[in-house]
Amino acid sequence: MSHIFTKSQIALATLAALSSAAVIAPNLATAAGKTAGKYVSGDFHNHTTCSDGSISMQKLVKKVTDKVETPWGLDWFVQAGHGGNGNRNCTLVEDATLSTPAYPYVAGQGPTTTWTNSIGAANLKGSGGGVGGNGNMWRWQSIQEYQYPVLEYLSVQKNLPLFIGMESVVAGHEHSSMSVITGQMPTAIDNITLPNAPGYTATGNADALAKWSYCFDRGDTDTSRGNVTNSNVGNNWNCANPDSADSTSAALGWSATGQKLLQPGGAGTGTKGHLKTIEALKWMAKFHGQGSYYVPAHLERAGPFNADGNNGYNIEHLRNFNNAAPGIAFGFESQPGHGAANNRGEYQVKRNSIAGVLTDSVGGTTFGGTGVYAAQVGGVWDALLGEGRNWWFFASSDWHNRGSFGPDDRRSTQDFYPGEYQRTHVMVRNGSDKLRPQAIVDGLRTGNVWSTTGQLVDRVAFIACASYAGPAARSNASVEALAVAAATKSTDIDATGCATMGEKLAVRAGAEIVVAVVVRDPDGVNFAPYSFPNPSLAQVGISQPINKPVLDHVDVIRGLVTGYKTPGAADYAGEWPRNTNWLKADGTTTGLASVPAAAKNTSAAIIKTFSGNGATPWTPVQSGVDNTTFLKMSFRIPAVQASQYVRLRGSNLPASVPYETDASGNPLSDIYTNANDSTMLRIPCTTVGTNVPAAGANWTQANGPIDGCPSHLATATGASPIAGQKAVSYDIAAWSDLWFYSNPIYVEVAGSTLVAGVK
Repeated sequence: MSHIFTKSQIALATLAALSSAAVIAPNLATAAGKTAGKYVSGDFHNHTTCSDGSISMQKLVKKVTDKVETPWGLDWFVQAGHGGNGNRNCTLVEDATLSTPAYPYVAGQGPTTTWTNSIGAANLKGSGGGVGGNGNMWRWQSIQEYQYPVLEYLSVQKNLPLFIGMESVVAGHEHSSMSVITGQMPTAIDNITLPNAPGYTATGNADALAKWSYCFDRGDTDTSRGNVTNSNVGNNWNCANPDSADSTSAALGWSATGQKLLQPGGAGTGTKGHLKTIEALKWMAKFHGQGSYYVPAHLERAGPFNADGNNGYNIEHLRNFNNAAPGIAFGFESQPGHGAANNRGEYQVKRNSIAGVLTDSVGGTTFGGTGVYAAQVGGVWDALLGEGRNWWFFASSDWHNRGSFGPDDRRSTQDFYPGEYQRTHVMVRNGSDKLRPQAIVDGLRTGNVWSTTGQLVDRVAFIACASYAGPAARSNASVEALAVAAATKSTDIDATGCATMGEKLAVRAGAEIVVAVVVRDPDGVNFAPYSFPNPSLAQVGISQPINKPVLDHVDVIRGLVTGYKTPGAADYAGEWPRNTNWLKADGTTTGLASVPAAAKNTSAAIIKTFSGNGATPWTPVQSGVDNTTFLKMSFRIPAVQASQYVRLRGSNLPASVPYETDASGNPLSDIYTNANDSTMLRIPCTTVGTNVPAAGANWTQANGPIDGCPSHLATATGASPIAGQKAVSYDIAAWSDLWFYSNPIYVEVAGSTLVAGVK
């Protein structure tokens, strides 16, 4: 079947539109003269009833920022539901405990009450709204008029850095976490007095984000220009970008009525949708270059790219995004939320129908809870890093609900709350100022970020320093000392000749690179509600409570940098193998040999593994700040001649744990713990406890830790060797299998390839 645009034409069109943008680095922090900052944890992808979540905005904010009732409180939080439209009013609270003077509890109404039954159909704006429409509110209106004011009110009331984003329904693809923060949470809110009666008038606004939602979200087919239904009263938005002729292209669906691109349907809709999304990024770069971000979410879930639909992302689409707007499209959520679902991350074999063929999520499943694009050493992420791109790794909760349990239950067969299981730690350089949206977005953009599950580690310092013979020599101990000082203060380093995550260390050929890592594996319990021994580790004779995980090892992964791929070249575009061409029926994979050259970096490999008692052990060291124990480790890369990068990952699981890790410690497919196919379940859960919820009971924090295998676990069936037994699945699978990932440090060697994506 022929299409209007081929893959190579997409790439060439993008290149032509960008001119030399592909090799222009974004405005990132350099390695010296840094503003003081700390690593702070947050989440930017989650849902309320304004989209398809289960709770109000107020309850979600309380759950994720409280540090007493729900002790996983985050330092910053972006509330970000789906684009498009919805019919429920998430600004109404569940009960009186969430009541505030400005937003009091209203008996008989709550967050599942429709907009029509709360504000009235006549107040719904845009085409197809409540006036003669279906009762749904366009997301642009809910963000602009309802969700942002509530979030600003809560930010002032709680003195917390909150702002609003969106999980965009992406033209040509599935979803992406994004925001435009212009106008949000201005400094003037520091001095306002909150009302003591119902009603709140916001000082700031989310007008720019609302406009983006109207202009570019695939789910928004409104053509009102952001106005009152059937009138010209309102925003009167025009989505054109004067710097891009394609922003008003008839071939891409320009609507004169709506003054926006409406993705054409039919043959080639995915291809044209992708080009519309490129226009969205160019618009962000033009009008909100420092005030926006765009991070594709769970990007493997919907399968590979579909030229005639809206499915996943291939590597060329990520390259196109980063070429178009390197300071905005700077990474991906390859560690998805939905960590407790029957298919971890909702990644599933034969999940999607593409051209009438049932097609796996890319990779078939997650691998240790992370999508194959990042989990596979030498895969898509390493391919992008091998170009020297600023392409960073992020994790998010994608909170919607607890599955078969209520929102206050500690168990889950679907999602974890933001911060409960996954969290992204970002270096925010706010100096003496409070945390604000701009500083947080700036931090995300730098890539000085690491992500973890299950509180496996709560401090990470990762440093590379140049060492030369003579007076410029550096010892391992001196670099370790820098890392220890940074980790104990939850900050990073500011030393000439050294770099950390998201940065570039420029060195002369022949330099030695001293790499130091310091982490803290926190004492005590994590946020898991389970205290019985980890069943996955029990397979190899290790007795370790689920809620007291211990870091087993840290891997250092290195790859070479060979420069940006050229749009239209043979190694620019390539699809990850589909279905059993990658994930075989027995859960094993075909390996990198089956992956096209465009989507892999065969130079990437584990070059060092540190552990407590292995061939390269770490050294415990006591903090001089709070007397907690940190683990320090270092090594040297001798006489470097080629530009390269190093990155970290670590786990609570050693190598060769059956159905969890291979002999090199790489995560295996999660098909063996995904309850969706009970014939593939392989790890039994056999602990009988005395504090275990009865079927149908609610279980909150006050009930204490669960000390035996819970009743909601799936039972293995069919050909499974443990058929008839409860098996590791749902939230037990997630809490048993923990990982952390750092972003890379680049080393640019004089005379070798430039690391063009990072200054």
